[in-house]
Amino acid sequence: MSAQKIIPNIWCDRNAEQAGAFYAEAFPGARSTVEARYPDTGLLDFQQQFAGEPLTVAVEIPEPRGTDSTRLTLINAGDEFAPNPSISFMVNFDPLMFDGDEAAARTRLDRLWGALSEGGRELMPLGEYPFSAHYGWVQDRFGVSWQLMLTDPSGEPRPFIVPSLMFSGAAQNRASEAIDFYTSVFDDAAAGGRFPYGAPTGPATADALMYGEFRVGGQWFAVMDSGVEQQFEFGCGVSLEVQCTDQAEIDRLWEALSAVPEAEQCGWLADRFGVSWQIVPADMAELMQRPDAYEHMMGMKKLVIADF
Repeated sequence: MSAQKIIPNIWCDRNAEQAGAFYAEAFPGARSTVEARYPDTGLLDFQQQFAGEPLTVAVEIPEPRGTDSTRLTLINAGDEFAPNPSISFMVNFDPLMFDGDEAAARTRLDRLWGALSEGGRELMPLGEYPFSAHYGWVQDRFGVSWQLMLTDPSGEPRPFIVPSLMFSGAAQNRASEAIDFYTSVFDDAAAGGRFPYGAPTGPATADALMYGEFRVGGQWFAVMDSGVEQQFEFGCGVSLEVQCTDQAEIDRLWEALSAVPEAEQCGWLADRFGVSWQIVPADMAELMQRPDAYEHMMGMKKLVIADF
């Protein structure tokens, strides 16, 4: 697996194991593993029903004919939150990943579309668009949104899976600002291309971004300002977990990102755009093995390693 510092976390309503099995079957070569379980003691009253049950499920999705993979974490919890299309996952079917065989890339795309569409709903039908000869946007049965795209092999290569942030509602027309902000916050980060609408489009202004991108290390993220009014905004349904090397990095990122004090809990925060982040130690699994670690964590806002 490639070094992945930022791991998307998906909130599941008591069905993380089933979701993990679904993605492991939908993506060739993917695997799903129960990574952590709720403790039997020290739970809050509303969590008692989860005692001993899976807490997080790790999903590893490999690139076609490559050595890298993308990790997603599924959080097994209640119905407090749910994913929505504000954060989706672009799946790039670059023919170069298939030895230059565009037909093979299309076939693989169509198979994944069929798997993800079963029990889900189309947000944009699979077909030809100005930006891609073969593209579709689907929300699967677990509420997770995927954009499947046949990529132009003449362009700069991108990872197989790229998280995509759509700015709407209170965050409308702030995608370009987000690129500048995130690349200033994270080390080894840089902006990619920015492609404005060029003319007012629904709630999007002329200089709002139809598409933009940035990277953190080797990880790429896409951004866009919505061209139509949306009924959803960023929330906890999909959060971005940052694995930090030490307390100093936790402190720095927390100070830079946190903009909503009432959203701070157990290492979670919301930034100025409403995007949810989890700022955690890279050795979180080891820390959680300490006596009463779960109970200690539940009492924290920013995670303090020494307090575990």
